[in-house]
Amino acid sequence: MHFTIQREALLKPLQLVAGVVERRQTLPVLSNVLLVVEGQQLSLTGTDLEVELVGRVQLEEPAEPGEITVPARKLMDICKSLSNDALIDIKLDESKLIVKAGRSRFTLSTLPANDFPTVEEGPGSLTFTLVQSKLRRLIERTSFAMAQQDVRYYLNGMLLEVSAGILRAVATDGHRLAMCSMSADIEHADRHQVIVPRKGILEMARLLTEQDGTVSIVLGQHHIRATTGEFTFTSKLVDGKFPDYERVLPKGGDKLVLGDRQALREAFSRTAILSNEKYRGIRLQLASGQLKIQANNPEQEEAEEEISVEYNGDSLEIGFNVSYLLDVLGVMTTEQVRLILSDSNSSALVQESDNDDSAYVVMPMRL
Repeated sequence: MHFTIQREALLKPLQLVAGVVERRQTLPVLSNVLLVVEGQQLSLTGTDLEVELVGRVQLEEPAEPGEITVPARKLMDICKSLSNDALIDIKLDESKLIVKAGRSRFTLSTLPANDFPTVEEGPGSLTFTLVQSKLRRLIERTSFAMAQQDVRYYLNGMLLEVSAGILRAVATDGHRLAMCSMSADIEHADRHQVIVPRKGILEMARLLTEQDGTVSIVLGQHHIRATTGEFTFTSKLVDGKFPDYERVLPKGGDKLVLGDRQALREAFSRTAILSNEKYRGIRLQLASGQLKIQANNPEQEEAEEEISVEYNGDSLEIGFNVSYLLDVLGVMTTEQVRLILSDSNSSALVQESDNDDSAYVVMPMRL
């Protein structure tokens, strides 16, 4: 194996692929990246057995074919340390990889390509193509609500649901729920659901960098695969049953509040400073035309804000974790947001004022 490549051409795919590779590995080969040269193409693969990412680069100069695995982090650090316009010469010499650029020379240890695990290909059951920016928006609007390390492992990921012409993403950690839908050219009459693990979703979002580019998605029985121009990403699916999100959506709330998103966000942020650091509770008091926000903490400190809102129902007092409200307002983009409430023990539904494609549910707190 022998090829030359510009530093920039190698660094971009290497950084993305190295992001998948785990540092603390039981299997040494998993901290390596697989390099394969075939014809005029170099492919780089990283995996942690859950997710796999393959990046492809066209080589400008003729190359000798071959395949080998080398330490991902070290190869990336070497590339980063070279000058921007460096031409890198990479050659396999017996069991060492020789990396040369200008007057620099590095010798890296390798492990055979045969030791490198590949994520098994299952039969693809459903294939469709989306615009990258739309899928990215879907993920950005919901991923914050995924659980981090919940024992209910199916919450540590995102539900992707396909039904006639619609792709929907849902995430929940049991205290809040985020849902976003987009119309998509998908011919599939039945409802098809998969749960993509947290790491898989976040890595996939990093690939969606071309605003108008497309991404092709394959949903198999045990895997999801996403292919953009030069990358193919594969993730195992979580085997479990996602909660019935439609039952969680509050129905019949009779108290409708319309407010300015930025003003609410700033008021919540200020009040949060004096909330209890552990529970982050704030109290909302609704009366005609105004919302009063209060927080206090064990040190007997208090914060209070008053903000004008469009509301003309009965007065209501309800408590929330302020972080959850701020997360929701942080991903919304419209000037006005609407809050639908029913009583102090029922979840709130938060939506953009003129847009029904996203819905957020936040459970109340007893204060």
